[in-house]
Amino acid sequence: MPIRNLFGSLPTFAVEPDQFHVLQSALSFREYLLEAIQNATSRIYLVALYLEDDEAGREVLTAAYEAKQRNPSLDIAICVDWHRAQRGLIGADKSQGNAGMYQAFAEKYEHAIPVYGVPVRNREVFGVLHLKGSIIDDTVIYSGASINNVYLHRQDRYRFDRYHIIQQQALADSMVGFIHNEIVLQPAVHNLNQTDLPTTKDIKSDIRQFRMSLGKSSYRGEKQAVGNQQVAVTPMVGVGKRNNVLNQKIVSLLSGAKQEIVLCTPYFNLPKVVLREVKRAIKRGVKVHVIVGDKTANDFYIAPDQPFKAIGGLPYLYEMNLRRFAQANKSYTASGGLSIHLWKHDNNSYHLKGLWVDRCSMLLTGNNVNPRAWALDLENGLLIDDPEQHLLAKFNAEFDNIHQHTQCISSYEQLETIHDYPVKTQKLLRRIIRTRADRLLKRIL
Repeated sequence: MPIRNLFGSLPTFAVEPDQFHVLQSALSFREYLLEAIQNATSRIYLVALYLEDDEAGREVLTAAYEAKQRNPSLDIAICVDWHRAQRGLIGADKSQGNAGMYQAFAEKYEHAIPVYGVPVRNREVFGVLHLKGSIIDDTVIYSGASINNVYLHRQDRYRFDRYHIIQQQALADSMVGFIHNEIVLQPAVHNLNQTDLPTTKDIKSDIRQFRMSLGKSSYRGEKQAVGNQQVAVTPMVGVGKRNNVLNQKIVSLLSGAKQEIVLCTPYFNLPKVVLREVKRAIKRGVKVHVIVGDKTANDFYIAPDQPFKAIGGLPYLYEMNLRRFAQANKSYTASGGLSIHLWKHDNNSYHLKGLWVDRCSMLLTGNNVNPRAWALDLENGLLIDDPEQHLLAKFNAEFDNIHQHTQCISSYEQLETIHDYPVKTQKLLRRIIRTRADRLLKRIL
């Protein structure tokens, strides 16, 4: 199917510029989310990779439950990844995971709230629920953040993300419809409040059918007329490589760029097709900005004075990727055609994603723009089409806020090499490279 036909079949929603808002911090996001839950009158749909059993997770879940007790008719549903919800943190002792908290809350309150475990694949390593966008009443709250202490800046540290608020009923209806029809009603999806949950093996066949169904699914709704004083918002979803509208849109935005590209990703591990289009854009004179987290701002980073774990090697692998990219394009970094911005702020971490093209097309997404997102996880995005640049000031303010903690890399030599890394990290990376395991890791992590 031609790409233009795939895009042409998608719904489009007209949004007033004053109904589109950008929050600038994790703290303001937490405050907004809690207030919106408290004031909800009709529905609350929360979607995240995980809702953690910690202070922030319990605070959000408590707010939702209290809203439900005050108004039992409230339509409330929470969707999290099936696998992630039933295990502890990486490296921690085996546990019941966050599902234990969901079950305890359901027993404590009169009116329970379903927390749906969504199994995108039979094993977590081969695909998770990476869908973004919560809906409260007629407002879409779109962020890559999950729900825990660090994402919501509940304690000292925060994980920086992007936070966008869109008030538009038809868009909210479309996103709720997708969650309800394409996820909640599917046989593979189970309420984690239950204590007698099936095993993943028990629902293996359902999961296979579910993934096939997701591969054919899309957001539904009308194609609204968009006036010159409005912006157009198009929701899109994708899972796997075949006929993935979201992947194709990312490629088409890059290939169609004429003046400027701003690309945010927390893990520099671009799919080959994206890397190719970025290089083509640079060569045809498009100014390209890549904003990526410093290795110390990676959520897998482990400080050298902390106990070593193999997962801590990932940030160094990503930095090696970035250094090779910068070296291969050194003439463009020298001339200013390519700008690489490293984000670092104290001991906080970086989780920004998204694409801004020619300052009039913005893709809001949880997609990390890496091989895993490209082929394994369930991803979505909101395409903002703003040819009149009604939102320019808001996006400029957002990127000014992002850049206040970035350093521009003028030469690949500013990035460390493997010889500069801690000894245990060097040994791990050399073993990975020698066995060519890095090729597999880049595809699934």
